[in-house]
Amino acid sequence: MIRIGVTGHIGLEPSSHRLIHAAIKAELRRHRRVHGVTCLADGADRIFVRAIRACRGTFEAVLPVPEISAAPEEDPVLRELIKRATDVTRITVPGPPELSYEAASREVVDRCDLLLAVWDGSTAGTRGGTAETVAFAEACGKRVQRIWPDGARRLPMSPAVPVLVG
Repeated sequence: MIRIGVTGHIGLEPSSHRLIHAAIKAELRRHRRVHGVTCLADGADRIFVRAIRACRGTFEAVLPVPEISAAPEEDPVLRELIKRATDVTRITVPGPPELSYEAASREVVDRCDLLLAVWDGSTAGTRGGTAETVAFAEACGKRVQRIWPDGARRLPMSPAVPVLVG
C-alpha cells in the first residue's frame, strides 16, 4: 500500500473543488491501494480526503494545534473527519501558530511515500505553507506530484485575514 500525503491551498474557488477532486482521484487510481496522510485543513486537504474515500482508501490525520487556537473538535466538519481517520496525531509547538503548521506539514512529508501538492506554483506563502512544504519534501528526496488542473483558481486574499496554512 502506498502512503500519499497532501499539501495545498486552503482558499480555493468553489468552482475549483470539482476539478481538483477529479484530478486527485485520477492520481489515486494509478495506485492499487492508498492510504492518505493529511492535516485536514480546509481546501485541498479536505478535497483529498473525499477523493481518498471515493477510491476506498484510508487516511490518517496529523493535526496542527497551535497553543492559542480552539480545540479541533469544536469544528463539526473536522470532528466528523477525525472520527473517520485510522489514526490522529496532534502536534503543538510553543510559539506562533505557524510553527505548529510547519511541524505538522513536515510530519505529513515524513510519513508519506508520495506528496500530492494541490498548488498553483506560487512561492509566496507563510511558514508551513504549500511552497515551503513542497521544498522540504523535495529536499528530503520525496516524490512530489503537483496537482493544479486547468481552470482551478484560488480565492482572492484579503489583506486583513492572514493565511496560516498553505
